[in-house]
Amino acid sequence: MALAVIAGPTASGKSALALEWAEREGGVLVNADASQVYRDLSILSARPSAEDEARVPHRLFGVLDGARSCSASDWAAMARAEVEMAHQTGRLPILVGGTGLYLRTLLWGIAPVPPVADDVRAEIRAMTAGAVRQALEAADPSMAARLHPNDRQRNGRALEVWRSTGRSLGDWQQTASVGGLGPLVQLRPLLLDPPVDQLGARIDARIDWMWQNGALDEVRRLAARRLTPLLPVMRAIGVPPLMALLAGDLDERQALERWRTDTRRYAKRQRTWFRHQTPDWPRWQAVQI
Repeated sequence: MALAVIAGPTASGKSALALEWAEREGGVLVNADASQVYRDLSILSARPSAEDEARVPHRLFGVLDGARSCSASDWAAMARAEVEMAHQTGRLPILVGGTGLYLRTLLWGIAPVPPVADDVRAEIRAMTAGAVRQALEAADPSMAARLHPNDRQRNGRALEVWRSTGRSLGDWQQTASVGGLGPLVQLRPLLLDPPVDQLGARIDARIDWMWQNGALDEVRRLAARRLTPLLPVMRAIGVPPLMALLAGDLDERQALERWRTDTRRYAKRQRTWFRHQTPDWPRWQAVQI
């Protein structure tokens, strides 16, 4: 049984290529983007249009309410069910997205780390990046040594696990992983890896399009729900600067510039992740328009 994967950084044109592939080979597209899974984020996540969804079957796009936090293991369970259903109906499942942790969890499994307590997560996310790093170095120096001092997200995750379980994340990662669909399928991956200047230009163009086509109204509706800022939907790329614009903390120029900067930084992290985690995957440098 085959499983195709089209991955790459944000704005690299994965969806357009995946759509062509699915039409050519009778495929079904399975979302592997952490923001596109939420109903609240259509414009800001660049979710496929209704016209595109009518061309081939799409799965796991806009299926969850933003009030729910979708973990990598949650998504992997849903994705595995969709892959199996596609195989049963004679279709080629095509994973499309750029959330590396989602793909790694589905394809290669994940360490069975117990869920982090909500109060622990809230406490750590309220800390400054410097305070998180200092606390991790004191509590779990071996794990701290493996992480870049400025990687707020991974330092925070490591500290959450230590405080919630009493064990280092490094210890958990050495235990047998659970899941892992990769060995059970014939993997057909393709990584879009366009030149930085072309990717940057596409990011700017896409943000301009989002701004002109209702991104601020989408965030205004999200703000009206008064969800906790700790939820993934509230931390998705583009949401924080537009929330700050609505609150009067940024003007339009500042909000758009921060949005562009955040997107470029995220794309850079994605490129780095795929370079280290999927070095053997075929690369394609063309940017899909």
